[in-house]
Amino acid sequence: MLSPKIEKALNEQVLLEAESSQIYLAMASWAEVEGYSGIAAFLYKHSDEERLHMLKLVKFINERGGHGIIPQLKAPSAKYKGVKELFQQVHDHEILVSTEINRLVDICLKEKDYTTHNFLQWYVSEQIEEEALARQIMDKLKLIGGDKSGLYMFDRDVSMMGSAPGGGK
Repeated sequence: MLSPKIEKALNEQVLLEAESSQIYLAMASWAEVEGYSGIAAFLYKHSDEERLHMLKLVKFINERGGHGIIPQLKAPSAKYKGVKELFQQVHDHEILVSTEINRLVDICLKEKDYTTHNFLQWYVSEQIEEEALARQIMDKLKLIGGDKSGLYMFDRDVSMMGSAPGGGK
């Protein structure tokens, strides 16, 4: 059984994972319209994976006697200044998600809910990978600078960079 405190915290994480999926979906749509097909493919995949993270949480909450709540979402931004700024937002968002996962783990330890703590270790590992990939992408974009041919090659290659964050590796 989940305590009310843990159930509430898990449902807050459901909201964050759903928002992540929507944000990356909006980014993918922007990239596609701007002609960045590789970036769009990367972000569409990332959006799908974030939705799977949300579903995994909902199912866990329900299996433990709680009620996974499907949240109402605010519309994410539909416009971005450019590719570097977009991926900086991805990086910053992944750090936010890591912070919230760590907060959730801390709540579980304080509540002595070791089953949920164990379940959350998958998310802890995922966030390590997600942050590392976001940093790798930012490093590549810094190397490219304003070089349009470099950006063209980045767009071509980004969809093949490991797995998109959250890939459940």
